[in-house]
Amino acid sequence: MVSGAIALAFLPLVLTFIIRYRYYFVLFYRAVLVRMWYDCKTGLSREERAFQYVLTHAIPGDPESILETFDLWCSKVEFISNIGPKKGKIMDRMLSEHCPLTVLELGSHCGYSTVRIARALPLGARLYSVEMDARNAAIAEKIIRLAGFDDDTVELIASPSDEVIPRLRADYGLERLDFVFMDHWKKCYRPDLQALEGSGLLGKGSVVLADNVLFPGAPNFIRHVRKSGLYEWKIHRATLEYSKGIRDGMAELVYQGIK
Repeated sequence: MVSGAIALAFLPLVLTFIIRYRYYFVLFYRAVLVRMWYDCKTGLSREERAFQYVLTHAIPGDPESILETFDLWCSKVEFISNIGPKKGKIMDRMLSEHCPLTVLELGSHCGYSTVRIARALPLGARLYSVEMDARNAAIAEKIIRLAGFDDDTVELIASPSDEVIPRLRADYGLERLDFVFMDHWKKCYRPDLQALEGSGLLGKGSVVLADNVLFPGAPNFIRHVRKSGLYEWKIHRATLEYSKGIRDGMAELVYQGIK
């Protein structure tokens, strides 16, 4: 009787907790449990499954079809943390406004954001996309070429970002980066931004866009941006890609240099 009464007393708290964090439970189910089930069932990685779906459902050479197919798979089948269509439209608008000629992407993953950026670039622009995981880089390469972009438009670099950034000037002949998109490990955001600052590749007006700065979050990155005084910046608030009720945002930085 006593234990039953105690359990009944805690029931409202448990229900409140479940209701409050229901979207996070759904995310855990889709991102972890479903992934584990399909990993065991198919013997393929989640990224390989996504590629197979895109390969069989999208129109080759049509970037819009590639993106729409990816979005459908991520919404209805399995969760993958791409920038997604809602936040993607913010990036589309920024690319249209700034018309960058030299772009660096940190975190290609499956190539979704790579295709999204490449399709919005002006004629003659070039995108350097960095992915540290060799298996994911191989899949991203297939997705990028399936979308119709060649090496002249997109160069994929399979290596850790902290090794690539110091070599961008010497190995790739870069003098300036007009636009940088960060969507790799959040713990790397701050050191990689500091490396870019030290490289001299950021000039006045260079734009840095960093995804997921609110969830899962990049507090050290935001703290550095706030204290450095090198940027005009703001956060575009949104919800987590392919999810409901989980607040997220992207940080937009415009480099001003030392004042």
